[in-house]
This record gives sequence, C-alpha cells and structure tokens, in this order.
Amino acid sequence: MLSERLRLAFLLMLGAAACALARPAADISVEAISQDEGVQVTVRAVVHAPAELIWQTLTDYDHLAQFVPGIDSSRVLSRQGAQLVVEQKGGARWWFFYYPIRVTVATTERPYERIDVHLLQGNLRRLDGGYRIEPQPNGSTQITWQGLIEPDTPLPAFIHTPVLRRSISDQFAGMVREIERRADLWAARSALSR
Repeated sequence: MLSERLRLAFLLMLGAAACALARPAADISVEAISQDEGVQVTVRAVVHAPAELIWQTLTDYDHLAQFVPGIDSSRVLSRQGAQLVVEQKGGARWWFFYYPIRVTVATTERPYERIDVHLLQGNLRRLDGGYRIEPQPNGSTQITWQGLIEPDTPLPAFIHTPVLRRSISDQFAGMVREIERRADLWAARSALSR
C-alpha cells in the first residue's frame, strides 16, 4: 500500500515537473513553390532544445517510422563515416489522392549543422535537399528543411504542389513533435536529478 502511494506520488511529481517545463509547440512555417515538374519546399520551426538532442532525433533513421507521419519504414543500408545510404518507404496523401513513395537516398551528415540528402533511386525523379540546424541568439534553435521534390509521374501543379506541401509539412511537424517530446523528457529528468 505504501509503495503504491510512493509510486503514485512519484508519477504525479514527474507529471507536474513535465508540465512545468513543457514548452508550447513550435510554430511551423511552410512555403511550397511549383518549379518545373517539381515542388521547392521550405519548412522552418524554432525549437527550445539542445543541438545534440535535435541531431539525435534527425539522425534516428531506423526509428523515423515511429514518429514521422507518411514514413512506413526507414533503415540505414550502409554507413561510411559521414556518408550514409538510407532506404525509406511511405507515401504522400492529400484528400483522396495518395502517392506511394519508395526512395533510396545518399545522406551526408555535418554534425549539429546540416544533413544533405540526394536521391539515388526510387519512384521520384528528383529529391535534393536537407536539414539545417541554426542556433539562435536567445538560446533556441531554428530547424529548416529545404528541398526540391519531383515525382516520376507528371502531375499537374494544382495536384503535386499541395500533395507534396502537405506531406513534407506533416513529416516535419512529426519530427518537431518528437524533438519537443525528447526535450521535455530530458528537462524533466534533469529537474528530478537536482
């Protein structure tokens, strides 16, 4: 009985600490511009998390499907230093339209600064882009994903632009939510260890 009360008290204290340390969800800005047969997408958010934690989340390739909408599977096929080959499967959805995506990408990591991605093969004609991590003067960090995506099936701009805009926006939001979740856990653990 006493151990249950202590456990309940600990859980309540942990929940209170997490609530006290919780930050509001990041505002996400999205720009999508039709460019030739593709879409140039730029997505940004400012988060309050250490660069190391942001980096760990962005490079958690084998677990992306657990927290990034639209990714059904993701796995590292090879790694040589800062060069990786990553295979991902998933899809982009907008209203009743669904576009399956299967890609293998070359990834170049520049720790705590940027991750560059280039399409090697898959059912996209083009995928060039990446993440940028930029510390801000107030202690927050701006995360940007910018890239050019071109489906292998020609689609009218009024279809492919909103589909890809929505898909990238949802995926980026999932990544930001996971960064914030991990940051809240880290802050709660730090507060309890003091």
